[in-house]
Amino acid sequence: MLGAPEVLQLNSNIMQAIGAKKVLDIGVFTGASSLSAALALPPEGKVHALDISEEYANIGKPFWEESGVADKIRLHIAPAAETLQKFVDGGEAGTFDYAFIDADKTSYDRYYELCLTLLRPGGVIAFDNTLLDGAVVDPSKDTPNTVAIRKLNEKLKDDQRINLSFLKIGDGLSLCFKK
Repeated sequence: MLGAPEVLQLNSNIMQAIGAKKVLDIGVFTGASSLSAALALPPEGKVHALDISEEYANIGKPFWEESGVADKIRLHIAPAAETLQKFVDGGEAGTFDYAFIDADKTSYDRYYELCLTLLRPGGVIAFDNTLLDGAVVDPSKDTPNTVAIRKLNEKLKDDQRINLSFLKIGDGLSLCFKK
């Protein structure tokens, strides 16, 4: 389990295109998305990698070292909403360039609101898994994850704070360009 290669590649290309230097990676798992982001950033760039457990992130750490980007990745082990709120409370609103959200689906909306605060105008929030294997368009599917993503998709399409691109790559990728 890791981000689809086409999703990680597109994230990297967008980060480079917007000149990203400060990135949030919410839901590290084995570290592929953190590695991909760190490789896309300039030497002074930083990836703030947020996860609830270090267990799986430890699998990726040797690859961060081997690729020469471990110094660009700061791993934060705590509930992601708490870490994001600490950034807000610490005066970092409007200082991040990019956020990739691929964590617990029922918290996507909370992460979205916190990331909107943390991102600068022109920054991008990318949500993975916004199709959930097609479950979001099947009214008979009502798992907590499906309901949460369905509600998020509805919210994003009407949110005037962003420009939205919904892509059918990987398991659905929603790109929110902050106005």
